[in-house]
Amino acid sequence: MKLVRLSSVLHSIKSHVGLRNSLVVSSYSTATTSTADRGITGKNWSVSMPLIYRKISPIGDSAVSIVPVLDQWVQDGGAVDKGALQLMIKELRSYKRFAHALQMSMWMTDEQCFRLSAGDAAVRLELISKVQGIERAENYFNSIPKTLRTLTTYTALLKCYAYVGNVEKAEATMDKIRELGLAKRSMAYNILLDLYHRIGNYEKLSSLMHEMEENGIGWDIFTYRIRLTAYAAVSDAEGVVKTVTRMESDTSVVLDWTSYTIAASAYAKLGLLDKALAMMKKSEGLVSGKRSNRAYECLITQYATYGKKDDVLRLWQVYKEKMKILNKGYISVITSVLKFDDLECAERIFEEWESENSSYDIRIPNFLIGAYCRRGLMEKAESLVDRMISKGGKLDQKTWHFLATGYLQNNQTQKAVEKMKEAITVCQKRWKPQKEVVAACLEYLKHEGDVEEAGNFINLLGDKNIISVDVQDRLLNNFLHEEPNLDALNVLNADDALVGDGEALSA
Repeated sequence: MKLVRLSSVLHSIKSHVGLRNSLVVSSYSTATTSTADRGITGKNWSVSMPLIYRKISPIGDSAVSIVPVLDQWVQDGGAVDKGALQLMIKELRSYKRFAHALQMSMWMTDEQCFRLSAGDAAVRLELISKVQGIERAENYFNSIPKTLRTLTTYTALLKCYAYVGNVEKAEATMDKIRELGLAKRSMAYNILLDLYHRIGNYEKLSSLMHEMEENGIGWDIFTYRIRLTAYAAVSDAEGVVKTVTRMESDTSVVLDWTSYTIAASAYAKLGLLDKALAMMKKSEGLVSGKRSNRAYECLITQYATYGKKDDVLRLWQVYKEKMKILNKGYISVITSVLKFDDLECAERIFEEWESENSSYDIRIPNFLIGAYCRRGLMEKAESLVDRMISKGGKLDQKTWHFLATGYLQNNQTQKAVEKMKEAITVCQKRWKPQKEVVAACLEYLKHEGDVEEAGNFINLLGDKNIISVDVQDRLLNNFLHEEPNLDALNVLNADDALVGDGEALSA
C-alpha cells in the first residue's frame, strides 16, 4: 500500500457523492484546491504571463468579456505562451469562471493561432457544455477533426452527458469508446459508474464493475470511492469492509486523507461508528503540508457529524498550531460546535476570528446571529449586528432573514416585517426566503388592515423575482381584496411560488 502525505488537497469531500469535480480528462483540467491557498505556478509560465493574469483576475462578472484585455496585452507588446494560457484556463476553471475560460480557449487558437490539441479540444468541449449547454457541446464535438477524436475527447463528451444526467447518450458514448478499442483505462468507466451511483442504478453499476474485472482494467482511487459509497447506499456492510480491505492492500493505489474520510462516511452510514472513527484516525495521519486547510476543515466537520465534540476541539487546536486559519476554517469549527449547542464555545472562536481579521466576512457572524435568533436572544443578535456595521460589515439577506425569523418566534411580528423587507431589498438573484416567514408577514399586515403596506411588500417580492407574476397578482387581488379568508401560505404553496427550501434558521 502506498501512503503519501499530500502537500495540497486535490479532492474534496464532495467526492463522497460524486466525482463531477474531480475526474480529470486532460492535462490541464480542473483541480479542486482551495482558492485561498492556490497560487499560479508552473514551468510553462513565461516571465510576463502572470501580469496578464493579474489583469484578468479582477474581472469577476462572467458577462464582461476578457478578450479586450487579452487583445490589449498583445497590442502593448506582451508575450503570449500557449503553456501559460493553458494554465490560466485551468486556473479560471478552478474558480468556476467557465465563461472566461472558454473565451481564453477560443482566443488561444482563433486569435493567436496556436495549434489545437486533443487536450485543448476536450477542455473546450466541457467549457462549452457548461456555458452554452449540451447541444452546443455536441455540435462542437461533431466539428472536431477526426484526428482529434481520441480517448481524451470522447471521455470529455462522456463527462458532459454524465454531468447533465443523460444516461442514454452517456452509454452510447461509452459504447463508441469500446468500439474504437479505447476502453482500456478506468477513467471513462469511473464517469459512467459515478452516473449510475447518482441515479441509484446499482445493478448497472455492479455490471460495469464486473466488466472492468473481466477486461483486466484496474481500479483507481476514484473507482474505490464510488464502490464504497454505492455499497453504503444499499446498506451492504460486507461490501464496504471488503472494499476497504482491497483498497488498503492495492499497491497500485495512492491513498490520501480523502479516501479514508469517504470510507468513514460509508461505515457511519451503516451505523458502524467505531469503524468510521478508525478510518478518521487514519485520515488524520495522512494530513500534512502547507496546504492542508481543506483537510482539517473536512475532518472537523465530519467529527461533528459523528457527535464527537472532543475530537472537533482537539483537531481545531492542531489546525491552529500548524496552519494559518482562513475564513473557511472558522466556518467549519463554528458550525461544528453549534451542532453541540455550545454557544459559549462558538462565541470564543468568533472572538478569535474577529481579533485576527480587520474586514468582515459576513458568513461568519451570520452563524452566531442565526444561533442567537434560534434561542430567542434577540438583544445579543442585534448587538452583534450593530458591531458588524460599526466595523464596516455589510449585512446580507441571511442576516436580515435570521432576525425576521427570530422576531416571529418571539411574537414581535412588526419587527419581523421590517427585517424581512430589509432582507428582500438586499437579496441576490434567485434567493428564496422561507414561505412560512413571508406568509406570516403578509398575514400580519392584512390583519392590521394595512393593505397599502401589504401591497408594497407583495410588489417588492415580485420586483425581486421571489414570487411569480401570477402569484403576485393573486396575492394583490384575491388575498387582499376578493377572498378575505384566503390563506397567504396556501397561495405560496399552490403555485410553488418560492422555488427551493428557502433560508432555514440554522447554522
